[in-house]
Amino acid sequence: MKNFATKIFKYRSYTPIPFILLMLIFQEATVTSIIVGFAVILFGEFFRLWGISYAGSETRTTDGVGGTYLVVSGAFAYVRNPLYLGNMLMYLGVGIMSMALFPYLHIAALFFFFWQYTVIIKEEEGFLKIKFGKNYEDYLKAVPKLIPSISKYSNSAIEQPPLNLGAGLRSERRTMQAIFTVSFLVIIRFVLS
Repeated sequence: MKNFATKIFKYRSYTPIPFILLMLIFQEATVTSIIVGFAVILFGEFFRLWGISYAGSETRTTDGVGGTYLVVSGAFAYVRNPLYLGNMLMYLGVGIMSMALFPYLHIAALFFFFWQYTVIIKEEEGFLKIKFGKNYEDYLKAVPKLIPSISKYSNSAIEQPPLNLGAGLRSERRTMQAIFTVSFLVIIRFVLS
């Protein structure tokens, strides 16, 4: 099972491609769906950028699970996996923009990505439990996995990296280019149809 989880982790950047292609091919966008979907995409990117601006670019690696810090600040103070939450929101946003095969493709994509991230999160949690011990166990109990909490987690005993928005923006450049390109393609298909 560990080998399977490692492969899912390594290739997680490519799994959205079939869903994105289907959303582009079968798009039935409207002005409303484009506006609402793009707002959902921006909300997802907000969580990703907020998380990466604290955790750094090491969260972007495909070489294997790792981490220098147990990051519990920024977005991580409200949800344990803000990058995966952000990804799911961005995929959902593209789905809403395109309205392709609605609602079947949207439901299938959400189930798939929820399953994929559950496998990946389990692998990451195993690493973090070993590396950070009780501090991570306490964090695990207090902060939800994928649905943000209203209350902020805080533990001043855990050393935190500083917020670095510039590094976060640099690290997110490819993700932003990809998601805005897909959004642009949906809009072009809508305008030309």
